[in-house]
Amino acid sequence: MADVARLASVSLGTVSNTLNNPDKVSDSTRRRVLGAIAELGFVRNDAARSLAAGTSTTVGIVLADLGNSLFVDIARGAEAALRRRGMNLLIADSAIDIDRQLNYLQTFEQARVAGIILAPLDSAIVEEPSRLTSTTPMVLVNFESRRHIYSGVVTDERRGGYLAARHLLDLGRRRIAFVGGPLIFRAVELRYEGARAAVDEVEGATLELIETLGVNIKHGKQAGRQLAAATRPQFDGVVAASDLIAIGLIQVFEETPGFSVPRDVAVVGYDNNHFASESSIPVSTVSQPGEEMGGVAAGLLLDEIWGRAKDEKQTVVLPPTVIPRKSTLGDAWRRD
Repeated sequence: MADVARLASVSLGTVSNTLNNPDKVSDSTRRRVLGAIAELGFVRNDAARSLAAGTSTTVGIVLADLGNSLFVDIARGAEAALRRRGMNLLIADSAIDIDRQLNYLQTFEQARVAGIILAPLDSAIVEEPSRLTSTTPMVLVNFESRRHIYSGVVTDERRGGYLAARHLLDLGRRRIAFVGGPLIFRAVELRYEGARAAVDEVEGATLELIETLGVNIKHGKQAGRQLAAATRPQFDGVVAASDLIAIGLIQVFEETPGFSVPRDVAVVGYDNNHFASESSIPVSTVSQPGEEMGGVAAGLLLDEIWGRAKDEKQTVVLPPTVIPRKSTLGDAWRRD
């Protein structure tokens, strides 16, 4: 800024006003300062500005996995809500790596962002005070703080699992498998509890848990090969803990005689990933309102930043919905 002031023959304060309060500067002076800025290639250091002013207009969001389009939708909703309030968003992808997630949190802390939206990979990150020493305002998304340390927004995961199993039961399926895990993932645990509640309502219906090592396509394929080892399907319906698991299952079933989807085995996924409707057999799924979740999280965070938050931390719970497709409806389903 000193170089700009020297070239434009103005004071340092005039350069500052040109950048931050242009109405205080005459048109001719403003043009002279802007010309000097262009000639020198000056770029304002917002990090230093935030340190000096004690404020920032930047928020960081640390997501679990951008390979899951739910988190893309969450980021989109948060960005739109923050932009309307004059704030900017920096996005970090944990890629399902806890060390990477902790590193991004530290990076945002060092950058002095105004606040952080976090989609935790592990409950220990936010429930054990020793894991996070951040003083930056923070809210959670797609995760509920059981100890009420942070506010946040979630979808009703138990209700989602219930709706997925209920959809299969309403189609006459009675031998249901819940495929996914491990159940150390709180969201998966709640989805399983919901599916269990739905099955328990129907006399003669059964539910068996088949845990996997993760929630991606390869884990769905591994479970699919395990199920396809039988001479005929042990189950006539599957609730998959994610769309990726559902797609992996379907890929194996398509290659296995006697496991036609959905004639022999109907499959419901979870998350409504963007590609779920475009797979070879479009996947029925439980949809979470990702953009709304991101917008709500941004609003909660701004309340924290601006000192408007309630003393008691709150978790906003949004409802999921079932989107039936060919993997459960078969030829009765028609693409929109």
